[in-house]
This record gives sequence, structure tokens and C-alpha cells, in this order.
Amino acid sequence: MKETKTVSGTPEARAAMHEMMAAFEAFKGANDARLDEIEKKASADVLLEEKVARIDAAVGAAQARLDRVVSEGRRPELGLAPSTTSWSPSPTRGEETKAAFDGYLKTGASYGLELKAGLSSASNSAGYVVPPETERAIERRLMAGSPMREISTVRTVGSGVFRKPVSTAGVVSGWVAETAARPETDPATLALLEFPSADLYASPAATQSLLDDAMIDLDEWLAAEVEDAFAAQETQAFVNGDGVNKPKGFLSYTTVADASQTWGQIGYVASGAAGAFTATTAASNPTDRLIDLIYTPKAQYRPNGRFVMNRRTVSTVRKFKDVDGNYIWTPPSRVGETASLLGYAVTEIETMPDIAANSLSIAFGDFQRGYLIVDRAGVRVLRDPYSAKPYVLFYTTKRVGGGVQNFDAIKVLKFAAT
Repeated sequence: MKETKTVSGTPEARAAMHEMMAAFEAFKGANDARLDEIEKKASADVLLEEKVARIDAAVGAAQARLDRVVSEGRRPELGLAPSTTSWSPSPTRGEETKAAFDGYLKTGASYGLELKAGLSSASNSAGYVVPPETERAIERRLMAGSPMREISTVRTVGSGVFRKPVSTAGVVSGWVAETAARPETDPATLALLEFPSADLYASPAATQSLLDDAMIDLDEWLAAEVEDAFAAQETQAFVNGDGVNKPKGFLSYTTVADASQTWGQIGYVASGAAGAFTATTAASNPTDRLIDLIYTPKAQYRPNGRFVMNRRTVSTVRKFKDVDGNYIWTPPSRVGETASLLGYAVTEIETMPDIAANSLSIAFGDFQRGYLIVDRAGVRVLRDPYSAKPYVLFYTTKRVGGGVQNFDAIKVLKFAAT
């Protein structure tokens, strides 16, 4: 059995943690000096602004290093292939399938594998279904590398389209006296949400010498090769995807002012200024807009609520203080935790838009209840030794869908006056 690295006590993890804490303390000192100058002179010295920017970049780099250490610790290491020289009992069905798949990757022999044909004779989506162990390895690595998979609900289904009935208006109830009549109440209003799966593909390449190396676990090699490609494409789609041959991102739904939001729409809170947190007045505090966003979802969605934004937006809010002069951004206190903003976890997703006029750059809510990722069971691999000689290509496809399943659980901050 392969071991999985633990990072909580490794020297690299401790060093990354100390580096970030030291960088944030230096950042607070420099930013305090910048704010004092702004208060006294209405502007800060250019050199001081540059110093704050450099230290802020160092904080971001230290956070990225810590995230990388934690992420790598969650990934299973590439293991050694089990020895075939010693005696072992008769192989099980799973071991036979695994051996057959390894043989297919190495030589192209397909005996014992399940063929999945394309929808037409011209389709290039045919391939062989990978063993369950390989599929689980890919899923484990995607879970570690995709931030949306970490915070959303992930469900594996057996059909191409997952349909979920939801109640948009609950059953009506009422109070009555002991002997009073019980009039019939209105039933719940149901809506049917559909989450179609679309093909996600990658074509990792290997030399025949690598494939012939008995020390390489080909399952883990394939999972490692497709991880980054799949994770990047998935994350982009889960945030901004238009739903056409890909999942529908939560920012692609119709957004309206939260007071007017109805089922099927995402409610937003306006920042008060186009491309900025607030209008430029001495009385305005950008932290107020974030507090407004926190209290936009109903109470049941706040205990598991979190902020979602990209690193450039994090760099902006990291400079904010509350009315008592305390920084509202807090670095993680131990390895494995995430930074927090006003007491709520922050998930950095690079595909979130930068702050600009009318942008939806910050989201808040319970993403586990709000967003659903649907994995169609089965990963397919088609071996291609001809298209890129001397390399062997492995056309790997996985069917994934996604979309908002609860429109009350996710809210966004729109950088606009209204």
C-alpha cells in the first residue's frame, strides 16, 4: 500500500508557515506607515507605496508556497509497481483488470478491457474504460488541485444528465385552534434542475522507454499527467463557463440586485463605486461593503460561508482595517488551514475577475450547498502511438458537469455604484 505524505510537521511546511507570518508582520508595519502618511498628507510617498507592494507580493508568494506544500501533501506519491517476481495468490478480477490496463498502456494490447465506442463512426471519443483504481487516483488528484472541488458538492452519477428536483417555495403552513377547520394549504413549488455532462480531455505523452520501466506505476503517472490540465479547465468552467459543452459557472447566471433576486438568479450587493469598493469619501470604509456581503445570504448559509476571489483582489483587501484599526485579513494559524477575512475562510481562485467597473470580483456564501459538480462515472483512455512519434499519446476523457443548485446560498459583490 502506497503512503501519502503528511505536511503538518515537515520542515518545508514549518518554514513556509514561518515565512508567511513574518512577511505579514512586515506588511502590517509598512502598511500602517503608508496609512499614517495618507492621513497626514492625503497621499503616501512613492517609495513607501513600492515597499508595501513588494512586501504584499512577498506575503502572496509565501501563501502560494504554503498552499503548494499542503496541496502536494494531499496528493498520493507516485508508487512503485508491485513486484511480479515473488509468489502471490491467484489474482482477483480487479488485479486482472489492472494488469490488462497496464498492458494496454505499455503495448496497446486491449484484451480484458471494456471498450467505449464513440457516438458515430467519425467520433474520436472512443477508448477503453480505465480500472476503478486509476479513476480514483485521478479523482483524488483533482480534488487536491481544483479549489472549486474542495468547496463544492461533488456527486458521481451513472447517466449523461443529472436531474435534481428542488423546492423553490416551501409548503404553506398555519396556526389553528383545537376545533377549527383545517383548510388545504398550497403545495410546495418544485423546479427541475438539469446538469448535463460534457467531455473534458487531455493527451499526455510518454516515450516507450518510460512505459517499459517496471518501476513506474502507470496509474499514478497518468493521473499526475492529466491533473493540471483537467484542474485548470474545470476551475475556469465552474466559475465562468457558459454551459455550452462545459459546466455552467456561478458567475454566468443572471445577476440582479439582491432585493430583486428570484430563483434562477444570483443576487449581488453593489460596492458603491464603479471599479472600487466605495465612493472616495473620508467617511466611507471599504470593510463595510464586505460586511454587507456577508449578511446578504440568509443565516443558515453563513456558518459554512467563505469568500472566493483571485489573488489580486486578496492583495487589495489585505490592506483593509476595521473601525478599531485591526486588519480584517488573517493568515492561517497552522498548516492545513486557510487565510480568513472577517472571520470567514478565503478561497483563492485565479479565474475570478479582477476588480473593474461592474465586475463580480468577490463571491461569498456556502458553496457546498450552492454549487454542484457532477462526475459521470468512467474515465476513458485511447492509446495513440502514431500521431507524435516517437511519443505515445494517451487521449484521456472524463465527463464533467456543474452548476448552481441553490441560488440563495451564493452572493456576489458587484463593483458598481448601484
